[in-house]
Amino acid sequence: MHRYLPHTEDDERLMLESIGAKSTDDLFTDIPRELRLGRKLNLNNSLSEIELSDHMKGLSNKNKSSDNLICFLGAGAYDHFIPSVVKHLAMRSEFYTAYTPYQPEISQGTLQAIFEYQTMICSLTGMDVTNASMYDGATACVEAAMMAVENARRSSIIVSRTVHPEVRKVLKSYMRFRDVEVIEADMADGITDVEKLKPLVEAGTARVIVQNPNFFGIIEDLTEIEKMVHANKALLIDYADPISLGILKSPGESGVDIVAGEGQSLGNSLSFGGPYLGFLATTSKLMRKMPGRIVGQSEDADDKRAFVLTLQAREQHIRRYKATSNICSNQGLNALAAAIYMTTMGKKGLKEVAEQSAKKAHYAMKQLTSSGKFKPLFNKPFFKEFAVMGETPAGKINDELLKHNILGGFELNNEYPELKNGLLICVTEKRTKAQIDKLAQEMEVV
Repeated sequence: MHRYLPHTEDDERLMLESIGAKSTDDLFTDIPRELRLGRKLNLNNSLSEIELSDHMKGLSNKNKSSDNLICFLGAGAYDHFIPSVVKHLAMRSEFYTAYTPYQPEISQGTLQAIFEYQTMICSLTGMDVTNASMYDGATACVEAAMMAVENARRSSIIVSRTVHPEVRKVLKSYMRFRDVEVIEADMADGITDVEKLKPLVEAGTARVIVQNPNFFGIIEDLTEIEKMVHANKALLIDYADPISLGILKSPGESGVDIVAGEGQSLGNSLSFGGPYLGFLATTSKLMRKMPGRIVGQSEDADDKRAFVLTLQAREQHIRRYKATSNICSNQGLNALAAAIYMTTMGKKGLKEVAEQSAKKAHYAMKQLTSSGKFKPLFNKPFFKEFAVMGETPAGKINDELLKHNILGGFELNNEYPELKNGLLICVTEKRTKAQIDKLAQEMEVV
């Protein structure tokens, strides 16, 4: 890759002559003249390499990250500890240069990495099968919805208002062009309102989407919802936090049909919003409706262990006209990082991460509400996130916290206008007692 464009004016002339064009303007003749800009771009003068490097560094230094701020912001992207071995292995050239395995017979290393990732996701979720990976949590949830619609042949979907607002927005965008109605089920005290959900389900729907723990960090009881959904022959989808599954009952044990979620917290850094990976797992019954790559284990001609892409009849590059989705790749490097993370942490490690996050979050809630200046928004059991409110607008609180190098919580009134002054606080295993006490002290002063 060149750090600059090396061709000269003579090079440009030869390239234009070879295609019968007199100027670069001739390359755009198919575009009506009234739609063209008609002038040069308003750009500054060109810079030397050293000047450009200094300029870009100056811009990047304006950013503040979790490396220099104490992070109490979650809402879908989480500041968990990442062992150094994750980056050390994932950044090996044979991994970060690998693409999706179009020739699986010569991509055994890539296939094994995907196979191990799939095995651990299935173990974590309690489901029968998972795919290689999805683009992110929101689109993974959309793919789950499409699976349910295709399976049930129904044209409506119910999603709880306690599901992440961005996930609901992406879901509505996709379903709009598939003529599928998205119905939002109301909430009560921070959880799905079962009484209001019941008539919606009985009216006939393809599936019901809930999040557990939900957007407010509250642990939803899926028992009654699961019975209601399956009694009406619909499918239940759980949008899950993989870290919570270190201590909570798995979706499979709760009778869930499809599990989707954001896998960023499994060894992937915040990275200012991406790239991340989505995970999608389901039962054997729905396996053939699942999009993306599925790697299986087999034996070669010499009876040695081998890995293959399985159920390829539903893949875009084999029978495109019968594809289940337009997903044609996988977040391979991000999924690899997740696999290394889960392997490194193990069952005990994941459980400890979940336990520490939960205990520290509950300690933070106690400290923040002890003075009486803040009170819990909801009276429900929560995992690592909780909502509080006070007399001061959440935005002002966050502005003051930033002055003390603290990245505050999510301002709930941005997505839930009725939750005025609500602040969603996240506490992971990385936060220390001193940091939590500092948060409580600074918020009390505000």
